[in-house]
Amino acid sequence: MAGPIREGREAQPLRSLLSRTDKTILGLAIPALGSLAIDPLLSLADTAFVARLGTVELAALGVDTAILTFAFFLFNFLAGVLTPLVARALGKGDVSEARRWVGDALVLAAVLGVLVTIVLVVFAPALVRAMGATDEIAGPAVDYLRIRGLSTTAVLIATVGHGAFRGHKDTVTPLKVVAVVNGINLVLDPLLIFGVGWGLQGAALATLIAQLVGAVWFLRLMVAHGMVSWPQRFLESLPSLFALGRNGVMLTARTGFLLAGFTFAASAATRLGTDEIAAHQLVAQLFLLSALLADSFAIAAQPLVAESASEGDLGALNRLARRLSMWGLIAGLILAVFVLVARFGLPLLATSEEVGDLAVSAGGVAALMEPIGALVFVADGIFLGLLSLGTMVVSTGAGALVAIGLMFYTPLGDSLTGIWWAIGAMMLIRGVVFALGYRRSASIAVKS
Repeated sequence: MAGPIREGREAQPLRSLLSRTDKTILGLAIPALGSLAIDPLLSLADTAFVARLGTVELAALGVDTAILTFAFFLFNFLAGVLTPLVARALGKGDVSEARRWVGDALVLAAVLGVLVTIVLVVFAPALVRAMGATDEIAGPAVDYLRIRGLSTTAVLIATVGHGAFRGHKDTVTPLKVVAVVNGINLVLDPLLIFGVGWGLQGAALATLIAQLVGAVWFLRLMVAHGMVSWPQRFLESLPSLFALGRNGVMLTARTGFLLAGFTFAASAATRLGTDEIAAHQLVAQLFLLSALLADSFAIAAQPLVAESASEGDLGALNRLARRLSMWGLIAGLILAVFVLVARFGLPLLATSEEVGDLAVSAGGVAALMEPIGALVFVADGIFLGLLSLGTMVVSTGAGALVAIGLMFYTPLGDSLTGIWWAIGAMMLIRGVVFALGYRRSASIAVKS
């Protein structure tokens, strides 16, 4: 009997290593990771179905995906800004304010959704042509874009749903919705593409139906959970709509700077040659896939930090921020090992031995920057929870400018590994700005 008792006593400290805060963080981060991972994984399946139709259809899908990704990216702020606003209101015990934010966000999603739908449907030919599509590709691309454009409002409503539930510290419900929605798309794709024979238009219709189901489901869940307070008059919502829009512009600017840095890196790699840009794309996809783990902790940080700040205890907020940063560092170290090993698999996807060798070398640099990158991504979630969006813009803008300058004016731009060192510098600068701005941002958030 002594053996089992001793083992139980020795196991107890292991279980106590995770504090209540740690369990809360992981309880939010793990389902969030699932939600983040499902979309890109099933998008690959979606692409695989279309690829069976032919090169023209696949090229048309590529053109439309670029357009839709940019269009939907502009409105991701509906989740990013709504999450801390709802969590802050709930932290203060003001349920009616939390409901009002969700209701106003839904109104904004509906208005923006209708406007974007009109643009996508009416100007589809011009948008496709602007992407450089040939006559052969333009026809199917326009048809697909017009069908998918009809789902814009549904996508934005679902985005609000993510923000509302995250604000209530619930990432499990969005995971269930995302899983079912993507499952519907996965079933309808082969049925409509091949079974009914609608081809690329069938793929668009499958996605449209799935996204409409997701939007309706999110709406029903938000109403059933008492998360929504509908505005009595549209004018009553204007102050909230302007606040959402203003914060949204800042958050979009921050993401725009981040995309600018990565886009310039791709451009610099392209100037080096075909092998370099092919290898860069392989490393970039591996890096972005691995970043999902850090992003899940950033999502967990948003409602937790916002709620803590609303309670007015700076010490508790600082302890939470340190704990979140610790998990960011742990995630970064795990990702560093993952990328260090996984980069040796990139040559299997490469088109030549030269591309494979370049990818392995650049992947080593990407692996080394994972710990810093993960900390920065978690810091994004912390500062978003603080609603310190100005610091986020300065951080990302400064980092992007430094990276672009290094690639343009120094020898770092003359090699693929140098380009990835420049990207690492961007992450480092972002982290320095966050570190310098945290104390001020936290103090303001606690007092507001």
